[in-house]
Amino acid sequence: MIEKIAGKVLVVDDEPNAIKVLSAILLDAGFNIISTTDSEKAVKIVSEEDIDVVVTDLKMPGTDGMQLFDYIVENHPDIPVIFLTAYGTVESAVQAMTRGAFYYFIKPPDYLKLKSIISKALEQRYLKKELENLCKRFFNEKNKKRITGSTPQMLKVMDTIEAIKDSVSSVLIFGETGTGKELIANALHFTSKRKDGHFVPVNCAAIPRELIESELFGSEKGAYTGSVSKRVGKIEEASGGTLFLDEIGELDLSVQAKLLRVLQESEIERLGSNEKIKVDFRLISSTNRDLEEEVEAGKFRKDLFYRINVITLYLPPLRERISDISLLVSEFVKEFCFRENKKILAISNEVMEVFQKHDWPGNIRQLKNVIERAVVLSKEDTITLKELPEDFIQVKEKADIYSNKTLKDLEKQAIQNILTECEGNKSKSAKMLGISRKAFYKKLKEFHIVSF
Repeated sequence: MIEKIAGKVLVVDDEPNAIKVLSAILLDAGFNIISTTDSEKAVKIVSEEDIDVVVTDLKMPGTDGMQLFDYIVENHPDIPVIFLTAYGTVESAVQAMTRGAFYYFIKPPDYLKLKSIISKALEQRYLKKELENLCKRFFNEKNKKRITGSTPQMLKVMDTIEAIKDSVSSVLIFGETGTGKELIANALHFTSKRKDGHFVPVNCAAIPRELIESELFGSEKGAYTGSVSKRVGKIEEASGGTLFLDEIGELDLSVQAKLLRVLQESEIERLGSNEKIKVDFRLISSTNRDLEEEVEAGKFRKDLFYRINVITLYLPPLRERISDISLLVSEFVKEFCFRENKKILAISNEVMEVFQKHDWPGNIRQLKNVIERAVVLSKEDTITLKELPEDFIQVKEKADIYSNKTLKDLEKQAIQNILTECEGNKSKSAKMLGISRKAFYKKLKEFHIVSF
């Protein structure tokens, strides 16, 4: 049970005396009261004020309580509605209850019970608000995915993100498939001043060529065969936030020309319309192609390439980040153990040896999928070779350096690697790990790591 809430209660009744009595009783109980004898005025109040509970008469001249209830259900479904009704309209009140009304009282109400019911309605509304806030915070944290890595290449990427996060300049991320290009774009958005705007990802390789224009620019009803309603495009949706064009090299030259014009003019025209719509977004693009070669081959516009390539970020393949594998494995094991409600305490030496020697053509995405499979299949508290796909069980030589590494061993090793990469800089090391300096010192003490 939460503490008593002095919420804002709207009282609606066409009888002034009834309002006067009820308002006095509820004010004395500590509620904040707004009242009106007119249901239409009540609609205006609900739309303009932050009302927590509505107590309304059912039968009133003009717009009655049921119509007011219908409006609230459609436009403010989080506001509880309590009905006051005469004997002859009980059936209507019961019907309202089945449609979501919070409670109904027969006039004159039991005022002690009415106060209790209003308190419960307030609790329900505030609990719903708190749940919504928690969901929003969870969504934000979910999207603020941490970038894991301690190699010089990844440290450079992280430093660049910090430096450019609030810039309006376009960013081009290039690297092999599965290296985490969308994760970098995600980080750029959710750490920037645009984080409250939309992050709109578009996979240019996954959308049919005949649909990509309407997907990006939107369309008016009847703009093409099958267009039965107006459609807002991804560029317009991203206004105020970030547009991420994944695999931009897949766009046709005609679409590239239109995108270039949008970047130059900061406005779009939906298909089937001449109306110009102003847009304000930051463009982040990615590619696994060599766009300079594509320009030379006439497959990518040179002017667009210069527009999107203001700031370049290169993501190295996992085979060039071998020292990051132990840290990535630890992160993924924790993630999937939480999801599957399992407890994995160790990774066998054979598994870590295979991971270190594998060339990872699918990069981090492939490693994550392998760990997901292993956690799901594991029946013990240690991941062994039998949980890996068949093509991984080709490398079986022993390696002393990874003999029966527990998750704590992996964590210790990752901290040592990062300290080495950061030349003993504890503040930078803590930042790379995504933890506070105090927590980092605690880890050093826990693992008996002597810093330099």
